[in-house]
Amino acid sequence: QVQLVESGGGLVQPGGSLRLSCATSGFTFSRYAMSWFRQAPGKERELVAAITSNGGSSNYADSVKGRFTISRDNAKNTVYLQMNSLKPEDTAVYYCYARVYYRHYWGQGIQVTVSE
Repeated sequence: QVQLVESGGGLVQPGGSLRLSCATSGFTFSRYAMSWFRQAPGKERELVAAITSNGGSSNYADSVKGRFTISRDNAKNTVYLQMNSLKPEDTAVYYCYARVYYRHYWGQGIQVTVSE
């Protein structure tokens, strides 16, 4: 079965960096686009970044452009989100997402907290 498992979250000070990883299994990773979403308390889940199957193209929410970078390693079946210059408003639960065989799959989510 398809599994997405996030890691790398935690508490960081404003201006700091974190790298999230999403290890996947159960599908041919290299054939599918991957995305990161986030959901802050009291807000709707929003798309943060997405990357094509071969990693050749990516797009970002305006709020994270220039600070976050999505990447993937098709040999390791893993997608990453490098987050730099973090702000308190980046605090949220971050989710890895894949649409595989027309079905939607989410990771369990991982907390990122940006605070003094």
